[in-house]
Amino acid sequence: MTVIDGTSRSTPATSTRIQTSSGVNACTAMPKPHPRPTGKDTYTISEVVAFTGLTAHTLRWYERIGLMPHVDRSHTGQRRFSNRDLDWLVFVGKLRLTGMPVADMVRYAELLREGESTFEERQELLESTRRDVITRIAELHDTLAVLDHKIEFYAGARRAPERHSA
Repeated sequence: MTVIDGTSRSTPATSTRIQTSSGVNACTAMPKPHPRPTGKDTYTISEVVAFTGLTAHTLRWYERIGLMPHVDRSHTGQRRFSNRDLDWLVFVGKLRLTGMPVADMVRYAELLREGESTFEERQELLESTRRDVITRIAELHDTLAVLDHKIEFYAGARRAPERHSA
């Protein structure tokens, strides 16, 4: 099990279960395996781009704003990423999907670097984001219901003339 920010990727008891298209619980599914085992996990920026789908510009920007402040460098100054960096980028990607503002992500990263004394503040930040996600999910469910209603209306309207012509 991979650990990010001192916590495992398992589903908390209060979480909403999220199913992937294959029916797997996305919260408890095994994470994508790392390309290399720990200890041999040195990646160039181009390898991280290929693995994550992020651009090199985005990775450099994350480093510049403090979202990834401790990227190792080779003796020539080239960035060298690790499996831990890849895990962090997966987590940041999830935060992005929640709609969390970049400033809050940077704040979270700062709190993480400050250590265990910031657990409560990190938890509050994540709980606030979770509330926002739940609100967005409810809005999307309402939107889906409207779409389903309209789709059913048009499907029914197309069938109606067929009934009259028979």
